[in-house]
Amino acid sequence: MDDPRSHLPSVSLLLEEPDIQDLIRIHSRQLVMDAINEALGWYREHLKSGDAAPVQRDITAKIEFFLRGIERDSVRPVVNATGIILHTGLGRAVLPENAAKALGSLDRCCNLQIDLETGERGKRNAMIEKLLCKLTGAEAALIVNNNAAATYLILAALCREKEVIISRGQMIEIGGSYRLPDCILESGAILREVGTTNKTHLRDYEEALGENTGAILRCNPSNFRIIGFTSEVPIADLASLKKKQSVLVIDDLGCGALVNLECYGLPREPMIQESLAAGADLVCSSGDKLIGGPQAGIILGRKDLIQILKKHPLTRMLRVCKLTAIALEQTLRLFLEPESLFQKNPSLRMISMPPLKLRTRAQKIRRTILREKLPFQAEIREEESATGGGSLPHAVLKTFVIALSSPTLSAERLSSLFRQNEPPIITRIKNDQVLLDPRTIFEDEEKYIVQALKKIAGRSHDLQS
Repeated sequence: MDDPRSHLPSVSLLLEEPDIQDLIRIHSRQLVMDAINEALGWYREHLKSGDAAPVQRDITAKIEFFLRGIERDSVRPVVNATGIILHTGLGRAVLPENAAKALGSLDRCCNLQIDLETGERGKRNAMIEKLLCKLTGAEAALIVNNNAAATYLILAALCREKEVIISRGQMIEIGGSYRLPDCILESGAILREVGTTNKTHLRDYEEALGENTGAILRCNPSNFRIIGFTSEVPIADLASLKKKQSVLVIDDLGCGALVNLECYGLPREPMIQESLAAGADLVCSSGDKLIGGPQAGIILGRKDLIQILKKHPLTRMLRVCKLTAIALEQTLRLFLEPESLFQKNPSLRMISMPPLKLRTRAQKIRRTILREKLPFQAEIREEESATGGGSLPHAVLKTFVIALSSPTLSAERLSSLFRQNEPPIITRIKNDQVLLDPRTIFEDEEKYIVQALKKIAGRSHDLQS
């Protein structure tokens, strides 16, 4: 019998096909060739005598299948339909438009570290420091690659072989098994715990002060809350202990807020400028999360201490690149115009989006699905979104979602097919339904939802699986 493998086209012939040429323009010649070789290898392994030889359309589809596998781990835009605003798996904060456009201008050289007036070596991230000082009242500022690095640098540079006093209720662990006690020990500082898990008083800190005390560290538990019979010491009270003994007071705020979120019906979060005004010597926080910029660590406070940090060897190891610097600068500029901040900053806009608007958007998407007569049940349901990213863990963000179900597909299978879409759509599952939360879906992304459902409905073999 005729062997169908003898009819498989050669790699050179496939490369001349118009559809394959289109793939090359998108993915590059080398990656497409890798996918072609995988596809042809699959056919050689699975085709048997008597089988029909695959037609060009089927071969192209198989090449695209393997190409998707090759490209699966590449970083590219996705639609976040989960309702988790600062989704760690999806890059956390969505950059503001002005920051994203500024990144696009870096296809040439920039004045990262040159003084344009003198032509000499300039001060790195000078504009970021000016903006942060203006926004917070700090004497000086320094930027590193994340807040964990900021904490580590402060302790290594200022508290090595000295005791760092911290409440037991603030011994946090965050994503990736990062634990604050480990950070303190690795920095060369000596951990001194005071108080209990739920209650720490000012006298606990005062009694722990000694000749070898390097700093009092307050850490904001931004990814959890202890409620009930609790007590913690405000930063102003901790700063008052400096009158009795010369000691640094460091406030690790974690997610770091520059605006009062209570104005938008959200729980109060410590603000950077309030901590500095209360007497903290140094304050550190993340540059993304509640600021909404790129991942970075921000250190603010006394100029003399910042100068010590800038000269420390670790600073060069932990500094940010030009991409982070320009994105953070553009994000911070938005805070100079508070009247338009929540509209131009995607993270703050999503956090503060009113439920009524979310219900209207959910209804709009549902009507479009029904109008297309797609084989899915779609209902509007009241749910809750989440801030995510270790921020505002106790905030209740009321939302309205589109709950999708299919008579032939499980929720897991439907969610998987959404992820295989281009662009990928990331959903969440509850009660065997796929939930789409408009809080984190941009309005110009709504069309992708319906397009994806059309593709899924058109794949009959998937609907029957």
